Amino acid sequence: MPSVPSSSPFRWRDVAHPVVAGLISVIVNYGGTFILVFQAARVAGLGPELTASWVWSVSIGVGVTGIVLSWLSREPVITAWSTPAAAFLVTALASTPYAEAVGAYLVSAAAFVLLGLSGWFERVIRLIPPGVAAGLLAGILLPFGIGAFGGMSLDPLLAGLLILAYVGFKRFSARYAVVGILVLGLAFLLLQQRVDLGGLSLTLARPVFTMPAFSLNALLSVALPLFLITLTGQYMPGMLVLRNDGFRCSANPIVALTGFGSLLMAPFGSHAFNIAAITAAICTGREAHEDPSKRWIAGIAAGVFYILVGVFGVTLAAVFMAFPSTFITTLAGLALLGTIAGSLAAAMAEPRTREASLITFLAAAANIQLLGVGGAFWGLVIGLAAHALLNGRWPQRQPAAAVALPADRRAV
Repeated sequence: MPSVPSSSPFRWRDVAHPVVAGLISVIVNYGGTFILVFQAARVAGLGPELTASWVWSVSIGVGVTGIVLSWLSREPVITAWSTPAAAFLVTALASTPYAEAVGAYLVSAAAFVLLGLSGWFERVIRLIPPGVAAGLLAGILLPFGIGAFGGMSLDPLLAGLLILAYVGFKRFSARYAVVGILVLGLAFLLLQQRVDLGGLSLTLARPVFTMPAFSLNALLSVALPLFLITLTGQYMPGMLVLRNDGFRCSANPIVALTGFGSLLMAPFGSHAFNIAAITAAICTGREAHEDPSKRWIAGIAAGVFYILVGVFGVTLAAVFMAFPSTFITTLAGLALLGTIAGSLAAAMAEPRTREASLITFLAAAANIQLLGVGGAFWGLVIGLAAHALLNGRWPQRQPAAAVALPADRRAV
């Protein structure tokens, strides 16, 4: 994994900016879409122990892989849990036994290890049309965006405050909008005495092993969508963030190592972790350090902070599980608005494939339950079929002269 050459000697004061950048990245992650993990745990009926184990496993896994990758590459390789996968699990775990879900986590993680070791990352990405992948992700996340505003019917004061605050923060400080509404919402709930933290104590998390089970339903409705959603929704934009800021480390070891980490942590509840995208930009850009060769420190710092949070995961679980459901659904939906907007924009960007992408989006949003298989799978199948029928071409044998004719005409 190549690194950016150092342009100046190392100084201890160079540590300050990258460490702050790593801390902000972690705060934004936990203060934003990590709420989806608790929502998924609540849907699955997991108790505080299993929920804390999920927090422990994903936090420790993300922290360790981020530290190792950043150290080896000397580049700010920020890892994170798969946010779109966590959103998908809110729906999938409602109809999938937890042991089978753990088995699906293992299958998906093993697929990432093989993908990273094979070096076929680019080839696999090319098999799925970008519009179909974007439409699938947007359709899966759409119910959460709707849920952000559905809370107005149940708790108009709380939901309305969060929505208005979100718009205000986006206007003046977009990067910290989710953190801002999290802090504001917590303050509002504490003032109304709707969250009782009196008996809360700082407790170490303890991993809980779950024996995995395997089924065809879990393979098709959990493992396959989990793999595809994480691949297209996390790894692709995450690598683009690194490339845009001038870093050139190979994607293959990143995919292999994060996949191996997910494989080890899956029996303890971790669904998937991978290279980060949006929050990674906090650590890869000029805000972290003027000298690109010093920004890898932000990756180390972020990893350390993730591990610290993971150690006290049981306390974090108890805090979040005490929140009203309206607060969780509204916060989760608002945190996903940017992802939904980006996915919809990508799905509709190409006029030629727009209709197939729209079909994928609607089919995924419909959450079709057929033959015991979940909606994400059917959304993908319907989208790929629509794309093939609307845009596919039968292979034709053409003489060499005929093949070269368009290029000749363009030259003229």
